[in-house]
Amino acid sequence: MNPQVTTSADIFNSTVAGFAIATAWEVGALDELHDKGVVDVPAFCARHDLHLPSARSMFAALASAGVVVRDGDDTAHAGPALPGVYRDKAFFHWLTIGCAELFGNMPRIVRNENRTGAFYRRDAVAISHACKDINRQAFDPAFWDAMDAIDFSFRTVADLGCGGGGRLAQIAARYPDVTGVGIDIAPAALRDAAANVAADGFGGRFEFIEADVREMDADQRLEKVEVLTCFMMGHDFWPREQCVTSLRRLREAFPNVRRFLLGDTARTTGIPDREKPVFTLAFETAHDLMGVYLPTLSEWESVFEESGWTCLNARPVDVPADSVVFELA
Repeated sequence: MNPQVTTSADIFNSTVAGFAIATAWEVGALDELHDKGVVDVPAFCARHDLHLPSARSMFAALASAGVVVRDGDDTAHAGPALPGVYRDKAFFHWLTIGCAELFGNMPRIVRNENRTGAFYRRDAVAISHACKDINRQAFDPAFWDAMDAIDFSFRTVADLGCGGGGRLAQIAARYPDVTGVGIDIAPAALRDAAANVAADGFGGRFEFIEADVREMDADQRLEKVEVLTCFMMGHDFWPREQCVTSLRRLREAFPNVRRFLLGDTARTTGIPDREKPVFTLAFETAHDLMGVYLPTLSEWESVFEESGWTCLNARPVDVPADSVVFELA
C-alpha cells in the first residue's frame, strides 16, 4: 500500500481549521451543531453578538476539514468529521488558544541562547478551561471507578493543580458532607475556581491556596485531608529525583491522606510518527519546548515505593494515549 500523501495545502488549511474548532467551541457553535445539526449563521451571530464576516470565515475553515458542510455562506450543517471533533474539542482549545503563544514562539524557543528566565508563556485560564473538558471525557470514568473503590469514609479532600475547580465541584456534588482545599500556582485559575464552585452552590465548602504543589509545606488547612487528587499535571513533578522529593513532601504536607489519586498522561513509546493519536504530538512537543520532563508509564511506576507511596492499582485511560489513574496509599 502506498503511504498516505498529505499536501502542503492539507497541512496549511488544517492549521486554520484547528483555530476555527477552538473558536467554534468557545462561542457555542460546536454545541449548536452537535445538538441541532445545523446553524443559521446570521441568526447565530445576532444572538451571540458576533462579527458576521469573521463567523462566515470560521465556518469556511470548519468546512475545509469536513466538520461542517456549508449551504452557501449562511447555513452550516453538521459534517462527517463533527462527532470526532466534538469529542476532541478541548484538545484543539488547549493547543490553539492555551498554547498559542508557546508554539508561535517556537523559532525563538528552540535556540539555547533564548532559554533563560521566563522564556515561554501559556494561557493558564484557557488551559484550565480545556482541561476541565478533557478531564470529564477522558479521566472521569477511571477517576470515579477509583473513587468508588475507596473502602473508607472520608470528609476532607484536596485537589492539586485544581485549575477551574471542576473536580472539587464534582466531588462536592456526589459527597454532600465533604469539604476541602484547591491548590494551584496560577492566581487567575484560582479566581475562576472560587467563582465556579460558588456558582455551583459549593462556595462555603472549599478554600483555595496559591502554591507550587511541587514544594508543599506543612499547613494546618491540609492536616485533615484524607483523599488527595491530582490530574494532568503530575509530570510537572519530574525529573526523577525531583519527583521523589516532591512526592515525599506531599506525604509530609498531608499527614492524614489515605488515598492519592494521580491521573496523568505519560510520554508514549513505540508509536510511528505518522500514527500519532490526537493530542499526543502536541502534548509531547509542548513539554519539550518548555523543558518539562515527561516520564513514561514505566518511569512513573518506578518512583512510588521510593517516595513513600504504595501503588494499589493503575487504571488505564483510552485517550490521550498512555494516560492512567494511579491509586496510591
